[in-house]
Amino acid sequence: MKILDICDLSVTFSTPVGDVFAVNNTSFSLNENETLALVGETGCGKSVIANSIIRLLPQNAKVTGSILFKGIDLLKVSESELEKIRQQEISIIFQNPSLSLNPLYTVGSQIIEPLIIHKKMSKQNSIDKAIQLLKTMGFSNPSKAYGMYPYQLSGGMNQRILLSIAMTLNPSIIIADEPTKGLDNELVRDIIDEFNTVKRVNNSSIILITHDLSVARELSDRIAIMYSGEIIEIGETKKFFKKPLHPYSQALLNSLPERGFIAPNGTSPSMINVPRGCKFHPRCPYKKQECSKKIPLFYSYDDRSVRCYLFQ
Repeated sequence: MKILDICDLSVTFSTPVGDVFAVNNTSFSLNENETLALVGETGCGKSVIANSIIRLLPQNAKVTGSILFKGIDLLKVSESELEKIRQQEISIIFQNPSLSLNPLYTVGSQIIEPLIIHKKMSKQNSIDKAIQLLKTMGFSNPSKAYGMYPYQLSGGMNQRILLSIAMTLNPSIIIADEPTKGLDNELVRDIIDEFNTVKRVNNSSIILITHDLSVARELSDRIAIMYSGEIIEIGETKKFFKKPLHPYSQALLNSLPERGFIAPNGTSPSMINVPRGCKFHPRCPYKKQECSKKIPLFYSYDDRSVRCYLFQ
């Protein structure tokens, strides 16, 4: 059953040098208890989609389309209604865990705050809950960790703290924006384990935003590949890694170490001077004449959707 349904979402930023077309006519859904990975190169629009969902975009952003959460259009609700949804229904974990936490307060006090304010729990019950969450997140001494400050913990540990905060109110959706960025392989493995714990304990739906295909493969049920502000392929993760459909998806997988570390030819196009037709066509080895004239529709193939004329 769908819990989130995004339809024809477009986000444009007005700047002195021209309009930046960050997201273009993007549609996808998120099911209950599902993890969907949004994957693509840096700057392709993944984080813009995340911030659109909870309306945390700057004032120069123009947003069109609809974002339906349990049937409610998040782009149209009042600020007070949206604030309740942010507080209790949709949690977001931002890219830099150390900067997302308040350096002046212990991590424990930051975990119990939403429990006291929104769940109306007593302070002692909130502390007990926080320590249990820290134990669930793999802290060997959760009582000690409770009293520490963010600067006393590593980036991976602070990521676990953010996961603990996200879990406090049992949100329906957790949005994780590049949760493994900047972490070494051992810490990435730990974060993958912690997200699996979140899925098991909370039954939350997760939108995983990442450029790391290995993390997407481990954590997601479905995967959506983004290129230059558009989703170009979406489907079951296992099928994607077995046989990617879009030429860009194929090039992306070929960049993995186990596939030869072959980088895609060329560079991503400007988000201001957007090429006509398929945005990947200047780099595509299979381009046809029509690719440079008109944006392809989504075509169905093998229970997946792909935006490419090769599958029309």
